[in-house]
Amino acid sequence: MSAAWRKHIESNPQILRGKPRIKGTRIPVSLILGYLAAGHDARQIMAEFPDLNPQQIAACLDYARDLADFEVVV
Repeated sequence: MSAAWRKHIESNPQILRGKPRIKGTRIPVSLILGYLAAGHDARQIMAEFPDLNPQQIAACLDYARDLADFEVVV
């Protein structure tokens, strides 16, 4: 399982109440995932948020995949 998203995503309780966000920005991962779910591609998202790059957008998908793959052992 790739953890490459860790290079681009961070969480800090002092920023956005700890919501995962793109490092160096106040752009939450959930916002980018919402754009992707609505059918926007990376080019469209970068037009809306010029500070983002394709790797950061891909990192949001990697992050979501890792969350979806999480298993609780009981």
